[in-house]
Amino acid sequence: MTDLAQLVQIWGYPVVFVGTLIEGETVLLLAGFAAQSGYLELQWVIATAVAGGLLGEQIWFFVGRRYGDRLLARFPKLRSKTRRVRALLVRYQLPAILSLRFLYGLRTVGPIAIGMSPVPWARFAALDFAAAVVWAAAVASIGYAFGQALQMWLGSLKHIEHVLALVLIAAGAALWWFRIRKSRQQGK
Repeated sequence: MTDLAQLVQIWGYPVVFVGTLIEGETVLLLAGFAAQSGYLELQWVIATAVAGGLLGEQIWFFVGRRYGDRLLARFPKLRSKTRRVRALLVRYQLPAILSLRFLYGLRTVGPIAIGMSPVPWARFAALDFAAAVVWAAAVASIGYAFGQALQMWLGSLKHIEHVLALVLIAAGAALWWFRIRKSRQQGK
């Protein structure tokens, strides 16, 4: 077994948990790919991502519930996104809560805004759990399917797994950097 395989098997699930707690998609796509390669189990990748993503959103909900107004005063850039989420909640509460996890730029602000709203925590938690299951299964499955497609196209990937891992990690880091930069540019 290669060093990369051992690292993924040892640290894969903790990285998925922390990654989905913080951001999610990039780490989850890579974990789906690792599951297709046999280093992780897809069902455990999904379960770990549900747990991490759900915990992260619950934390942001309670931050919004307790510190929402102070947070907006401290970070005025969040106001426009918070207004967008509140407008969605007024018009489409159920679909808004179910879909915020999938809407770019609203994943963190969404639970904060919902926490600032009169939506009860139990309702948010139940709907967020359902959305987390769908999100984790969909994103991890896309990574898994990508790995299958690559394997069908290139054959066994074992001989290039180190190069492929570096390319995927670099692509994930570039995507993360692009999102951060775009977010900062939009805030100016």
